[in-house]
Amino acid sequence: MKIFTSKHELSGYLETLKEKGRTIGFVPTMGALHQGHLSLIEIAARNTDHVVCSIFVNPTQFNDPKDLEKYPRPIDADIAKLEQVDCDILFLPTVQEMYSGDEKWSIDLGYLERILEGRFRPGHYQGVTQIVKKLFDVVQPNKAFFGQKDYQQVKVIMKLVELYSLPVEIVMCPILREEDGLAMSSRNIHLSPSERNEALALSESLRRTRENYSMKQIAELQIEAVNFLHSSEGVELEYFEICNAETLLPAESKEEPGLVALVAAKVGHTRLIDNIIIK
Repeated sequence: MKIFTSKHELSGYLETLKEKGRTIGFVPTMGALHQGHLSLIEIAARNTDHVVCSIFVNPTQFNDPKDLEKYPRPIDADIAKLEQVDCDILFLPTVQEMYSGDEKWSIDLGYLERILEGRFRPGHYQGVTQIVKKLFDVVQPNKAFFGQKDYQQVKVIMKLVELYSLPVEIVMCPILREEDGLAMSSRNIHLSPSERNEALALSESLRRTRENYSMKQIAELQIEAVNFLHSSEGVELEYFEICNAETLLPAESKEEPGLVALVAAKVGHTRLIDNIIIK
């Protein structure tokens, strides 16, 4: 695996590959890699000739400086994991490499940054789109691979691609779960054993919603999930919503072509998100 820390050197190397007609797959991450991230690398490898993974803890997408400070950065372990799945290229830039001075960034994401995650993390998606645009400019991939666990983020990045007419295909890849149903997340390492057990209420609420979908109306499913989570020990619910899978607006009817249920909650001091495609 080749490791680059310079934008200029990486883009130059990728240009030589593209001149040979090779396709580039890209998996942007913030590190603290787990099997969910590695599954994105494997999917990218099946769909493109060369896979680039980036590891960059992006400061502009954190609302809370403490959250940024405690974000895990086990870089040696991450490199070993990437080598195990035969990742071709790792881009490992510094903050100084990605940001120069007092940069300004503003993109009109419309209602997408005011609902769900946007409501609880104001400014978060401005930071996400800022760094993803920078990374896309460097890598210029044919396809970029993102996890379904960050469902709203995928929709936001699709909006970014649309607004800038970027020639990249966004591929959303399935959530990987632990055997007990917990969605894999870099934040799970912050959970104590008891909190980890309490966190299972999130995936359980989603599972029940999908299981009961054919028998109950949307409003009833949502009320039941919210009541279940409010009564779950250790869970501080932020939202549980059943939405149109395309627009992420609240679902009004079962006739809508696609439906997704999304949940966010704090368990202890750790904020977790999860979702499930119902239809």
